[in-house]
Amino acid sequence: MGARNYFVGVDLHRNQFTYCVRYSKGEEKVGKEPIENLERFARRLGNYASVAVEATGNTWMFCQVLKKYAGRLVVVNPNQFKVISHSVKKTDKNDAKVLAEFLEKDLLPEVRMKDKLQAKVASLTQTREKLVQLRTVLKNKINNLFASRFINLKREELSSEKGLLKVLSYHFDGISDVELRVMVDQIRSLNKSIEELDKAISDDGSQMDGFDNLTSVKGIGAKGASTLLSVIGNVNDFRSAKQLAAYIGIVPRISDSNETSHHGRITKLGSKIARTTLVQCSLIAKRYNPYLHAFHERIKARRGGAKANIALARKFLEIIYRILKYKLVFEDFTAFKLKTT
Repeated sequence: MGARNYFVGVDLHRNQFTYCVRYSKGEEKVGKEPIENLERFARRLGNYASVAVEATGNTWMFCQVLKKYAGRLVVVNPNQFKVISHSVKKTDKNDAKVLAEFLEKDLLPEVRMKDKLQAKVASLTQTREKLVQLRTVLKNKINNLFASRFINLKREELSSEKGLLKVLSYHFDGISDVELRVMVDQIRSLNKSIEELDKAISDDGSQMDGFDNLTSVKGIGAKGASTLLSVIGNVNDFRSAKQLAAYIGIVPRISDSNETSHHGRITKLGSKIARTTLVQCSLIAKRYNPYLHAFHERIKARRGGAKANIALARKFLEIIYRILKYKLVFEDFTAFKLKTT
């Protein structure tokens, strides 16, 4: 592959990948390689190659090999790049060709690749989220089982061992009792697994840059700081707090009609885990910081509690951005007093 300035689209699978090399004169070369040949393939490319690959489960490992040799590496957001997913001619070869063509035109929506630690903590938070969702499904099933017998459980009763024991003290019929016992056992197991993940998230997250800065804020604990850092990555990738907010998906959706712009609900295009964590941390922080409390109350009086919570989270994210950007540490967050070196 000795030509200068060529563009490579890669359709990546677990055991193999299909590539299309597009040269400056529009000539193309298409091929397929087993994944074990990746190092040799990357070495042949050289630093004149620009390579595009869609973000998948094994993209991170693929990129670790490619970045040592390729001149430019673009990881594509598959949710924003619908040309391939909506393509009539859906083949590995065609997908690779489309990626190479759009890469040459510089029209690909990129995904930011995190470093190894950030990626691992992000994976932990995603696994935790899945387990929490499963636990919620089981709790709802138990609530429905009781509600069908006109017994209303309090929302918090399934969140403690005492509450679970209370649930098991009821006896309905043989089949329902077995179902109830199995669901309670699963909730207990999930509780234990979630606790283990929480510890791992906090412990591993404490090694990330910015951890001490964020945990100096009253309202951001170890798990919250780790989660936010795993999503944000390198804050210098963002030109402003507004760009970071757009990345997380906590900015209003804007629709234009002629000369009128309408601001609607938040876009929710980014990380749901980050948005949830941000809202939770900001609501805790406002208890201790008079400025944030007053801001929240002012918005709440005008627009209601739900919109006030989102506005507070957005304001809180601006503070987080400056903390990480300028490596600030608070001595007293209540009064926004910084720690001096």
